[in-house]
Amino acid sequence: MRKFWPLCLVLALVVTGCSLLPEQIDETKDWSAERLYSEAKDSLNGGDYQQAIHYYELLEARYPFGRYAQQAQLESAYAYYRYDEPSSAITAADRFIKLHPRHPNVDYAYYLKGLANFNSGHGLIERYLPLDQTQRDPGAARQSFYDFAELVKRFPDSKYAEDARQRMLFLRNNLAAYEVNVADYYMRRKAYLAAAKRGGYVVENFQRTPAVPKALRIMVEAYHQLGMNDLARDAYRVLKLNYPQDPELTELGKLVL
Repeated sequence: MRKFWPLCLVLALVVTGCSLLPEQIDETKDWSAERLYSEAKDSLNGGDYQQAIHYYELLEARYPFGRYAQQAQLESAYAYYRYDEPSSAITAADRFIKLHPRHPNVDYAYYLKGLANFNSGHGLIERYLPLDQTQRDPGAARQSFYDFAELVKRFPDSKYAEDARQRMLFLRNNLAAYEVNVADYYMRRKAYLAAAKRGGYVVENFQRTPAVPKALRIMVEAYHQLGMNDLARDAYRVLKLNYPQDPELTELGKLVL
């Protein structure tokens, strides 16, 4: 048993030594709301978003009322967005909208929600490789479109409204292209009815987008394959009327005329 005494003594000394160490000092415990906000703002401006979020959370916990707390709620949403935490950014923005629906900067909260969804899923690979966004799941893009649409509807004169409108155009084009990609997938699998329906959905819901001509071409070919020649000719006439310079017009005409 004696051979175990040195180890026991060492453990005892370690435990005793740890008990003699002073407790970790929280340097922020006596900070005022103004000091916490100032430090958070400095961290935010310096790009240290994690530290900024920490200070904003402390500020809200210790001083839940007042203008600093309100501003902290809004700016923490931005800090989460810049820290690549879109879900937390959206949650923070939603919370601000719910608590302060008439705040003069509430339009910015709506805008942040749109931005967070707009960039959702854009990880490291997507940043450095030219991936086709129209091949991705459109869920976040669709939600971003709705977020920006809500901003434009509620605050048409907001300084963020014009940027929101431009992003909506981009998103609408991408959503239309995604639907056409799905229709093209069905065509390659010879699921002609499903392809025709997807094409029709694009024509009806995404007018004046670059994806419409291809959607019409898919409809012509899909209905032709199904033997639904009247519908194939209708789709061809729409294509010819609206896109007379379409490069596949002549070949498609041979199928249906």
